[in-house]
Amino acid sequence: MSRSILLAGNWKLHHAPTAAAEICGAIRAGATEAGTVGIAIFPTALSTSAVLAQLDGSSIDVGVQEIESAPHGAFTGTNSAEHAREMGCTYALVGHSERRQLYGDTNAHVAKRLTAALDAGLLAVLCVGETLSEREAGNAETVVAEQLTVALGSLPLDRWSAVTLAYEPVWAIGTGVTASPEQAQSMHAFIRQWLQDKSPAIAANTKVLYGGSVKPANARELLSCPDIDGALVGGASLKAESFLALLEIAKHLDQ
Repeated sequence: MSRSILLAGNWKLHHAPTAAAEICGAIRAGATEAGTVGIAIFPTALSTSAVLAQLDGSSIDVGVQEIESAPHGAFTGTNSAEHAREMGCTYALVGHSERRQLYGDTNAHVAKRLTAALDAGLLAVLCVGETLSEREAGNAETVVAEQLTVALGSLPLDRWSAVTLAYEPVWAIGTGVTASPEQAQSMHAFIRQWLQDKSPAIAANTKVLYGGSVKPANARELLSCPDIDGALVGGASLKAESFLALLEIAKHLDQ
């Protein structure tokens, strides 16, 4: 089965509401002929309303960057998947390496948050990936397999269709260093085989994005790899020009 490309822009802690609305207006105007390429924007929590308003009626999806494992309660400073869904969000980002590294999110935390996202009716982008030390020790595949096993293992297979995977080599995030197409494809192929061992249908249909300093200069080579179905984009998603340049590349590859 041919999987369409998905470009997901993770804005992290950038763009207050006014700037967020302006950039989304430019992206919307430039993405009127996106073809089969899917687009999702993950703004800050405080800019989500402005982004949703600007993109209302378009084909561009909006996601929340972080959610709590519970729908409500005494959890100061976090976000509810149910609230995000009510606002109009389509996606939740789960397990991003910055959440794991900076805030101590464990594989168990990620699993609970993935379930919370799906329970609220959101689609999930589940992030997995190894650190430089784990790769240098020869443990990259072991680490990624464990992350996948813990996050997805407790979910029945019929819920996996709501999950998109994103492989992000931690050593290539915000560093300007990008995994070579060969390195990226190798891990994506490993992930695809891991899915194949669970269900051939799921392996055929699940999108696996690459996230690690994707930019217009390297996107064509990366997105041409057979097991890479799109990109989780950081810095290049912060400006409409660079994000739309990625979209043009993706459109030509997705025809």
